[in-house]
This record gives sequence, structure tokens and C-alpha cells, in this order.
Amino acid sequence: MDRAEAEAIYDSGREACVEFILELAGRVRQHEDRLKRLEGQARQDSRTSSKPPSSDPPKTRAQRRAEARAKAKELMRGERERRAPGGQPGHSGAGRELKPEDQVDEIVDHYPQACGGCGRQFDEEQRRPGGRFGRHQVCELPPISVSVTEHRTHQLRCRHCRARTSARLPELLAGSPFGLRLQAAIVTLTARHRVSRRGICELASDLFGVTLSSGAVDAICQRASVALAGPHCHLQDWVLDQDAVHVDETGWRTAGDGRALWTATTPAATFLQIAEHCNREQFDALIGAHPGIVISDRWNGFEHRDPHQRQVCWSHIQRDFRRHSEGLGEQKTFGEQGLELTRRVFAAWRAFKDEHHNRDRLVAEIAPIQSELRQLLEAASPKSKRTRWHRRFANNLLKVWPALWTFLTVPGVEPTNNPAERALRAPVIHRKISLGTQSKNGERFAERALSAAGTCRLQRRSLFTYLTELITAHTRGDPFPALA
Repeated sequence: MDRAEAEAIYDSGREACVEFILELAGRVRQHEDRLKRLEGQARQDSRTSSKPPSSDPPKTRAQRRAEARAKAKELMRGERERRAPGGQPGHSGAGRELKPEDQVDEIVDHYPQACGGCGRQFDEEQRRPGGRFGRHQVCELPPISVSVTEHRTHQLRCRHCRARTSARLPELLAGSPFGLRLQAAIVTLTARHRVSRRGICELASDLFGVTLSSGAVDAICQRASVALAGPHCHLQDWVLDQDAVHVDETGWRTAGDGRALWTATTPAATFLQIAEHCNREQFDALIGAHPGIVISDRWNGFEHRDPHQRQVCWSHIQRDFRRHSEGLGEQKTFGEQGLELTRRVFAAWRAFKDEHHNRDRLVAEIAPIQSELRQLLEAASPKSKRTRWHRRFANNLLKVWPALWTFLTVPGVEPTNNPAERALRAPVIHRKISLGTQSKNGERFAERALSAAGTCRLQRRSLFTYLTELITAHTRGDPFPALA
């Protein structure tokens, strides 16, 4: 607008000027709201949202490291002492334990050549083992090579009917030119250590001296996928039979198309499933009519479950309060008060888990926090200009209020969904390295092999040993060894 247009509005009278000013004020308010919303989105990082730490900009990571260093220096000053790095005086240490003699492959005796006092040479008769000696063990990797066995099938002719009959290979040998342990090792490298197909080919050549093609590696993985089908279904049934299940999901890619990777996790098992959608129907297909407690975030796909059969994640609540604490005005005050309450919740839970183990005491310590949080949320829930930035969050917590406190009364329920987050961490790294999967068969192998890898890790079992037993049983037609 130029000066002439402004003068024309002024000359048109008082009413026209008032209307124009009100219109300008409305536009300014809209732009202020939009600017504040965009600034809030720009401030979001892994501390204030569900974004992974890898998405944080470098400046944010540098700031966080600087804050951590400053806090560490402050703690050091508070202790009024400067400790040297490493173990402190009085520390018991954690040296490597020596293996007993029956587990040692070779013993080499070393004797001194000459006396350290007079320099006289020791003769052969003196070089005999004594009652006291020093022990030092060295672990070495022997030269590795795959043993190649050629199986020849001969043909014999019957003397009576003159018919020729050829020998047949045993079932354990006929399915693949590679042995069962080698197949289990290849699947372990893929599922646990995230080695690519081409990387496995190079590794097999360098370490084992065996030549593999990418197609041969993929064929081995597909045979393992078929063998894992039964244990994978059994694992799902076992997980859903537990009283409490952690549920979460993340993105996946198959041939460039979007998919969802779901997990249902317990302290002893991890079940993974790749699905086409991330919606309520897919959640119901995964969980079904699970009668126990579902521990999750506050995604709206879980809202149809009874809040008394849920436990929402307090880590997500803490991140949301932190995001609001970085706002302005009443939103900032709301966020700071909520952050203090979440800190007290986690302090009470840690004291219960690590110190007193008294559930009645835990409930008594949480009771005043519940009252203060309820007052805070109800004060922020009414629709007004002052609460427009945080009332939706407050109303959401009030809507699932019983699900905030299930961990107080139900044994085995935690206030966070960290087990499910940890269960998805390795598959997410696998997805980033492999760029997802390329087919339906690839999806089935990924979800089954990654489920087996995650479950064996939770149970402190050897994935290689389990896969060897599984592939052997599948080849023989024996019952499969269960994961859980």
C-alpha cells in the first residue's frame, strides 16, 4: 500500500478506518500464531519430540555436549576434588579371568637363562617346573578354512533283473551345497551383525576360504526364513500370553514403498512384524483381544483400548513437557511445572526399583504428584487464548488419566516404553544400512530373523547356536526349538 491508498482510506471516514485497522489486527494475529507455530517446530529435537537423535542438527548436538561438559565440571567443583581418569584408589578392578588348565590347549614353560644376582647360567637340570609360577594366557585365532567334503553317489546294477540303481544323498546334505553350521553363520552375520550380502561374500572368502555369490547368500537366508516361520508364530503367541506387552512401531521401506515395522516386546522376547499400514486395524491384527496391559505411547491408534488396560510412556510425556517449557508465557510455566512433576515421578520409581521395593510406599509418594498434576492439567484444559498452545496436550493426558498410573498397582508394568524403543533400535539401523527390503519374501526373512536375534539377545542365548539347531531340525523334519 502506498501513501495515496492510505489517504483514500482515511478520507473515506471513521468507520472505514476502524474496519481497516481491525482487519490488519486480525492478519497480524494470524501471522503471529503461524510464526510461533513454525518457531516451535524448528526447536523440536530428540529431547522434545519423538525424533531420533540422528535427526538433530550438528549445532544442537554440540550445544548438548557443551552443556554436559559444563554440568560435569560443576559436579566436580561441588565434590571439591579432581579425580584422575580411570579406576580410583581402592577400586577392586575387573581383570581378565584365567581359564583352568583343562581348558588350555597348550602349556609353554619359560625359565630364566641366568641368575639375576651373580649372572651364573642355569643348567638344564635346574630348569624344572616348581610349585610357584606365573601364569599368562594368550588367545589366538587358528588358521580357518572350511572343510570341503565330496559326496559321491554311485550306481549299481542288480545281478538278477539287471536294473541300475543310484544312491541318494541323505536329507541333511541334499538341500544345499553348504553345511548347516555355515548356513547358520551366514544368517547370524546378516541378522545380528547387519552384514550385507556382498559383505558376507567377501568375509567368507577372506576368513573361511569359501566362494559364495550374493544369490547363494540370499538363498540361504530364504531357507532360514522358512525354518523360522514356526518359531516366529510360536513367539507371537507366547508374547501375547504375557500379562504386560510393550508395543511400538516405526517406518520401513520395501522396494521404495512405505511400510510399518511393529514390535510387541516383553523382558524375555521381541516379536517383530512388517505390515503395509500403521493404523488401528493393523494394531488390532498384531495384538488381537489381548487381555493384559499394553504399554505404549499416546498415538491415537491406541485410544480405543480401555485406559485401565494401558500404560502410557512417561518418557514421551517428559519430552512433551520439555517442548512446552521452551515456549513463552503461560505455556513455558506449564511446561516447567510439568517437567518438575515428571522428575519426581521418575525419582519415586527409581527408589522403588533400586532401594525399598515397597509398592505401598511408592503409591504414597506418587499420590501428591497425582493431585498436583491433575490441578495443572485441569487449569490448562479450558479453551482460551492463554492456553491455546498446550491445552490439547493437557486434555489428552486427562483423557487417558488412568493409563498414567497403571504401573503403581500392576506388577511387571513399567512407566516407560523403553523396552519397545530398544527392540526397534537394531532393526532401524538394519533398515538404514540395507535401505529396507525388496520383496515380500525379504520382509518375512527380516521380521523373523530380527525377532530371533532380538529374543536371543534378551535371553543371553547364542543366536548362532540356536540357528544351527533350528536349521538341523528343519532339515531332518524334527520339531523346531522354540524361541520362548
